[in-house]
Amino acid sequence: MFERPYLQELTRRMQEPRKFIQVLMGPRQVGKTTLVTQLTKKLSTPYLFVSADAVPASDKSWLSAQWDTARIQMQRKESAEFLLIIDEIQKIGNWSETVKLLWDTDTRTTTNLKVILLGSSRLLLQQGLTESLAGRFETTYMGHWSLTEMEQAFGWTVDEYVWYGGYPGSASLVSDEERWKQYVVSSLIETSISKDILMLTRVDKPALMKRLFEIGCNYSGQILSYTKIMGQLLDAGNTTTLAHYLDLLDTAGLLNGLEKFDSKLIRKRSSSPKFQVHNTALISAQRLETFQEVRSHPDAWGRIVESAVGAYLVNSSYASGFKVYYWREGNHEVDFVLEYRGKVIGIEIKSGQAQKTSGMQVFHKTQKPDRVLLVGDSNLPWQEFLQLEISTLF
Repeated sequence: MFERPYLQELTRRMQEPRKFIQVLMGPRQVGKTTLVTQLTKKLSTPYLFVSADAVPASDKSWLSAQWDTARIQMQRKESAEFLLIIDEIQKIGNWSETVKLLWDTDTRTTTNLKVILLGSSRLLLQQGLTESLAGRFETTYMGHWSLTEMEQAFGWTVDEYVWYGGYPGSASLVSDEERWKQYVVSSLIETSISKDILMLTRVDKPALMKRLFEIGCNYSGQILSYTKIMGQLLDAGNTTTLAHYLDLLDTAGLLNGLEKFDSKLIRKRSSSPKFQVHNTALISAQRLETFQEVRSHPDAWGRIVESAVGAYLVNSSYASGFKVYYWREGNHEVDFVLEYRGKVIGIEIKSGQAQKTSGMQVFHKTQKPDRVLLVGDSNLPWQEFLQLEISTLF
């Protein structure tokens, strides 16, 4: 079975003396449960794996009961240590306060019960960790699968990756594209929106949020003002509502709204968003055209390629800590701007024949970046860029 790079680091952490709760977060269907299953096979530690996916949020006693079960099993087995793994932890109401109480109790009684928490809602996990568990945890963000991983695990070509994206569970269906599309829409998109957003967060207009997601996927790689977005929506509410819904879609690992790069933070936050999917499968599954049809149209294919590069940057940013923006002044634009610890990198994607670089030239002159990269067929090939370790650019 294919092992993602996160496994080695998590294994090393679990072999250390008990010190931190390990929190594994990321979108649905990226292999979090598979990874902890692989972990338990590598460790000799007895364990208990439970999931809160179907537990009512109001059932506050469930978490304490699972913790007590782990303690009892540890005593029965007369084990020096025990591992408790809880999946979809964010489904439990006030989970962080309960975990804090139980973890601190074990610390005082020197109970060597190690804990791994899994969750698919980054926002709710981070809120709980910040509010109650400061100093007690380490996080690992598992993003969507990269080109290198899909290539090694399933033998995909770079073009297949650009179109079918990085969902390993759907890889066996790509020979029947219509079946693959139905699976992605029903089992991935609908499930992520309903279970990771609508069930856990107050959304007054769920139909509006779903429509925003569809528009965002259709316009991935493009900058749209909120005024233009509202023009395509019925019952659009206001810009604050749309921005909030876009943030929720981002935390579920679906759709991001990149902000404009500017040295003034206020202008960043007030900018028009540039839509960016986290996984190009979210675009392809909702299009009527087939892989071969889009591949034969350079302009349409170029937009998918740019979205694939953007998705790779967004997923890498959560793991490495850098920020991703776009830049535009007048008619001049740079596709992506990366910022990390004061260093700035501009990236322009040119997947077709046209290699105009006026935007990059103006950006270099006005913003004084530390580095600029032109990614395209006649420069650094985008196929190679998708396998580059982004953190090494800084």
